[in-house]
Amino acid sequence: MLWQALIAARDFGRLHEIASVLIRYGFGDIVRRMGMANVLERAGRVLLWKHADELAHLEPPARVRRALEELGPTFVKLGQVFATRVDLFEPEWIAEFGKLQDSAPPVPYADIQQQLAEDLGAPPEEIFAAFDPEPLAAASIAQVHHARLADGSEVVVKVRRPGIRPVIEADLRWLMRLAELVEAEYPELRNFHPLEIVRQFEQSLRRELDFATECRNAERIANNFAAYADQDAASTSATDQMPGSAALPAATIIVIPRVYWQWTGERVCVQEFIDGIPGRNLAAADHAGLNRKILARRGAHAVLKMIVEDGFFHADPHPGNVFYLPGNRIAFIDFGMVGSLTEERRVQMIRMMLGLVQHEAERVADVMLDWSGDVSVDEKGLIQEIQAFVDQYHGVPLKQLSFGAMLTDLTGILRKHRIALPADLALLIKAFITLDGMGRELDPDFDTAGEAIPLLEQSLRALYTPAALIKRGWRSAGEMLALIADLPHDLSRLLRTARRGRLEIHIDVTHLKRVGNQLDGAANRLVIGIVVAAIIIGSSIVMTVSGGPTLLGLPTFGLLGFLGAAAGGVWLLLSIWKSNRADRE
Repeated sequence: MLWQALIAARDFGRLHEIASVLIRYGFGDIVRRMGMANVLERAGRVLLWKHADELAHLEPPARVRRALEELGPTFVKLGQVFATRVDLFEPEWIAEFGKLQDSAPPVPYADIQQQLAEDLGAPPEEIFAAFDPEPLAAASIAQVHHARLADGSEVVVKVRRPGIRPVIEADLRWLMRLAELVEAEYPELRNFHPLEIVRQFEQSLRRELDFATECRNAERIANNFAAYADQDAASTSATDQMPGSAALPAATIIVIPRVYWQWTGERVCVQEFIDGIPGRNLAAADHAGLNRKILARRGAHAVLKMIVEDGFFHADPHPGNVFYLPGNRIAFIDFGMVGSLTEERRVQMIRMMLGLVQHEAERVADVMLDWSGDVSVDEKGLIQEIQAFVDQYHGVPLKQLSFGAMLTDLTGILRKHRIALPADLALLIKAFITLDGMGRELDPDFDTAGEAIPLLEQSLRALYTPAALIKRGWRSAGEMLALIADLPHDLSRLLRTARRGRLEIHIDVTHLKRVGNQLDGAANRLVIGIVVAAIIIGSSIVMTVSGGPTLLGLPTFGLLGFLGAAAGGVWLLLSIWKSNRADRE
């Protein structure tokens, strides 16, 4: 049904664009395997196969990255998600995906003015004291304009591009078809769960299209930091302040933009304007007199708190989403991509991180085996590799440990053993690697492990306090009692179904469907062959019977029978030829 929806008339234009880009970058085999070529050619769309592989001289990672850029917003976002999957892709692939910039030419203000007025409830000129029609920045999904409210507050207005949703919906249908093809045709990639990755990407992208969801994420993180500021107040010293500035309240150390909900919805959001130094401009931070060591420490503490304590974190804390403010404060923006961790995941992550820095290979191996799920893993080989990995850091001072390098090497072991991380943990590890790199860029002597270990140990101890154990015990007891209470009803339904003869056991084996289709095709060809043979025999008999109408001196019915048999034979030969060609491809 998904494939039928994909080849519907509304998707033909987009399908042709996708196929053309794939062919140009040397991925024509994918187009053929998916049946896209046949569909488009039957629809009268010309695919320029003669230009295939014209960019094939590029290395595969660069070809894929450039193809994703040309395919548009959905695929750029997909590439950015791939950049977080350090467990699936080699470093050179991750580096290429990391080059994907979500930028696009801005939409002229005249083209978005009507939509903006509908979403705001009135023309922007009536709501804002000032509104700049020239965007501050433009991405593939949205663009941002600067504005000022009547009370003088500076804000940014984020507007979704008109007409972007139908394009993304068509792309998502195609991606789902591609994932189904990969799972069916490439058994060696099945362990990486392509269908699951596409489903999670689809959910993430749909959330990103809804700006109200992004703003709810921002408010949730802001609320999580409300108590954190008071805790940090004691550690805020006079050296944290800019020369000559008044002491700043601790509550402003981590800044999350305020949301103006009266003008925020699915297609538009209005947030506080952050007037700070972009995280990439370290020279400007030095010129402003900011303390890089304090910025690195505060940024690390903030991200670690989001991950370890809250289990809800900014999944893309790269320098483009960070601003430095006077008083060595830090502001985070753009909460479209966030990660969420269950308590079980947090425990696994804490155990693994502590195992890495404390050189406990068994602890790390146990966590990785938990992540492997049902995938067959060489446990002995995995443990030996992790032991060797941990031993190389034995005796190295914490200050010299690079969390980013350690996690990158660890994900290499995951790839070797074909262990795919759960999506939430993939985001987490990418966030840790980004945090380590950003901290060391700010301060070459930054000690990520030293900053992280106390918080990790504290969080692990908190999980085993009497209060926490009692809480988990009560929850488990409640679940057990609910299961016992439902057991008589479930058994009664099972027995009643069995008595009526309606008890069914469903076994879903993916390859059986394909085998069944092949058997159906073979049976159909066999039937056609028998019918053709019967027609030939019948026509031969008719040819020997005298009398009746003639054509070209031959009995008409016999001649028609031979012509029909010839047509059936040609169809049969073409069917066999196409089937063999598909098998070879």
